[in-house]
Amino acid sequence: MRNAEKYTRQFFAAPDAASDWMQKTYIDRAPQWCSVDLRDGNQALVIPMTPEDKLEYFSALVKAGFQEIEIGFPAASETEFAFCRRLIEEDLIPENVTVQVLTQSREHIIRRTFEALEGCKQAIVHLYNSTSAVQREQVFRMSKEEIIDIAVSGAKLCKEYRDRAAGKIRFEYSPESFTGTEPEFALEICNAVLDVWQPTADDPVIINLPVTVELSMPHVYANQVAYLNENLKYREHVILSLHPHNDRGCAVADTEMGLLAGAERVEGTLFGCGERTGNVDIITLALNMYAQGVDPQLDFSDIPTLSEMYTRLTHMEINERQPYAGKLVFAAFSGSHQDAIAKGMHWRSETGDPHWMVPYLPIDPNDIGRTYETDVIRINSQSGKGGIGYILETRFGYDLPRRMRERVGYLVKGISDQSHKELSPDEVYLIFKQHYIDITAPLNLTDVHYVQHNGIEATIDIEYNGATASATNSGNGRLDAVSNAVRSYTGLDYTLNTYSEHALEVGSTSKAVSYVEVVNGSQESFWGVGIDNDIMTSSVKAFVSAINNMLNKQG
Repeated sequence: MRNAEKYTRQFFAAPDAASDWMQKTYIDRAPQWCSVDLRDGNQALVIPMTPEDKLEYFSALVKAGFQEIEIGFPAASETEFAFCRRLIEEDLIPENVTVQVLTQSREHIIRRTFEALEGCKQAIVHLYNSTSAVQREQVFRMSKEEIIDIAVSGAKLCKEYRDRAAGKIRFEYSPESFTGTEPEFALEICNAVLDVWQPTADDPVIINLPVTVELSMPHVYANQVAYLNENLKYREHVILSLHPHNDRGCAVADTEMGLLAGAERVEGTLFGCGERTGNVDIITLALNMYAQGVDPQLDFSDIPTLSEMYTRLTHMEINERQPYAGKLVFAAFSGSHQDAIAKGMHWRSETGDPHWMVPYLPIDPNDIGRTYETDVIRINSQSGKGGIGYILETRFGYDLPRRMRERVGYLVKGISDQSHKELSPDEVYLIFKQHYIDITAPLNLTDVHYVQHNGIEATIDIEYNGATASATNSGNGRLDAVSNAVRSYTGLDYTLNTYSEHALEVGSTSKAVSYVEVVNGSQESFWGVGIDNDIMTSSVKAFVSAINNMLNKQG
């Protein structure tokens, strides 16, 4: 890349931050979650949501378990103000939910914000002003002292308006552009605000440390968080919060490391909607915890329904590879992956192990509303016998013999390759049925009778090459006797090599399925499948199908 020298590091390393958080290996409890979909997410949309859209989205967030929801910036527009008023006046905010509203540190905006909250039972007023070195120098052209004065003045105004308001109102402060702010200055301005608000056990204050723009590697941000965690005043009465954006693609890592470094609260959005590359995706964060055995205290058990709502209301798409939510994130096309997943699922059934440890699947897709048949084993030219056999077994009930799985696998892969497309489970079954089940031409047995004579004697009525005849022969079992009768009449050179059977448990449980392999004189193998209510009849049908595949040189 040219011109790399024009860029420089805009972040500031935290001084002497404790790094013991780096020894932790997982997050052991859910943070306080705050959805900012209706404010931060909404303002990033090409087509912002209508009030009705926001109301539906709000209801979905409540249903998912969010107890803090940032509903907007009431002073920004009449639409935002009206939505806040509607939630309050129509009593649409559940008792266990606190709404949050954003305000700049400006008197008329703070006044309008409190007007929007009139009559609200409980709310968080989120005050912010930008503190980064770049913004101070280029945008505001102010000294550090002047920037602190903006924050302190806003904090005092918020306190004055709260004193005149009804309902329980808590405060939050964000040094916007925290990641581009000297940690010592961020600490100074946050402490100045805290001195105004004087948090207590009954009235804690949220200090939010936003990754307004991602400027560093995640551990650098986490050290900045750790520095404030250690040095903030009134720390026992402060809720330390994170609000990461995703400019470097590290928002999830920023958040997870920030939580390890002492933060207790996270602001984010469903599917990571937000300015530029978006906010941190709360679904990914929550399910990352879930995958390690920690209850995230949010309900994402129906990701498909949430995905449908999100795309419909925001007009945004969810990437097919989006963690957990993308259409293809559980999909295994590779033959070796499919085989490992199928064997892992069988191992779970055999052992009854309560813990989920299946190769290539970090969580059970069923737990978030996905299905194995449509989301996990996907069939194309890259697939293998394991995946194709798994589809036929779990979706349709056919437990193919091992060697037959390989043969069917190659057949299905070849058809997918020639057609240049993925095959649905139904298409896989149709291929299997057409090539193996109850094939009756050019040879067919219209009737079979057995008697006990020299072992088992079978008399068959046979149609072959346009002629009809009867033939009798004996064998060491019924199927062997039928095979010998066919061989004696037709003169065909083959060996009856493999036979297996089982109940067909999907569909009509009264039916049996049989698999037969015959090998011709050239040592070529051919398979057939038969289905019938009678196990012996199903085995004869499978044998006839195998013979016909040999005659037709297929299967």
